[in-house]
Amino acid sequence: MVDDATNPAAAPEAAAVVSRVAACVEYRGTAYRGWQRQQKGVPSVQEAVEKALSRVANHPVQIFCAGRTDAGVHASCQVIHFDSDAVRSPRNWIHGANANLPPDISLSWVLPVGQDFHARFSAQARRYRYVIYNDPVRPAHLAHEVTWNYRPLDIERMRAAAKVLVGTHDFTSYRAVGCQAKSPIKTIHHLELLEFGRFIVLDIRANAFLHHMVRNIAGVLMQIGCGEHPVGWAAQVLAARDRAQGGLTAPAYGLYLVDVTYPAHFDLPDRYLGPHFLSALPDVLD
Repeated sequence: MVDDATNPAAAPEAAAVVSRVAACVEYRGTAYRGWQRQQKGVPSVQEAVEKALSRVANHPVQIFCAGRTDAGVHASCQVIHFDSDAVRSPRNWIHGANANLPPDISLSWVLPVGQDFHARFSAQARRYRYVIYNDPVRPAHLAHEVTWNYRPLDIERMRAAAKVLVGTHDFTSYRAVGCQAKSPIKTIHHLELLEFGRFIVLDIRANAFLHHMVRNIAGVLMQIGCGEHPVGWAAQVLAARDRAQGGLTAPAYGLYLVDVTYPAHFDLPDRYLGPHFLSALPDVLD
């Protein structure tokens, strides 16, 4: 009988330590049926990232994300974590994964973290930007990266209407009928409407979001901005607590997950707010 304690061949296996790794993923969601892994043959961002990381780790990798995005929705900072006993530097994880990912998905940073970190449950807030291209002519560029609205939008009307949504409310009227969240009560920390050339950017941060919540808010504000409804309609929709009384659900194209907030002690890397073509837009929270 051979004692593993004195068997050199057993030492590497016994010494294997599982470490937790956090990472930031950016992606163009147009070609995918959303973030979450789907049935075989249906493309998802999660499946593509797991395959790439598994190749680098040389073992199957399962990832957990800060928030699952819908089909066609993009991200400039989707935070994930995974566990692995592979010894790799952050640089090796990034370059190895990106070499195995399609061109519309990329890792932007990687950081070793403690086992107490969880991409979803440690998150304190999520932040999205909804990008509207406001021009009479349909754009040929960024056709699936922005939402085109040909009607002139009055941003001051939209700003005035948005104020009532800030704070803690029952957002039943602003969530999808099939939303599975246990509670419709969420807290919006800030909601700003920004102008950047021909773009109108809805910048919103909350503790959590309901299914289609940002897109339904964007739909209501665009209907108010074009004069279809009065400024007070956003408050009426909120008070109704009835999705049937709400506005149109805005398309997925213009929606980006741009930031996730975690407790400071995790010391995660900072990155400019996306998407890339809005990187010169000042951060309203600075």
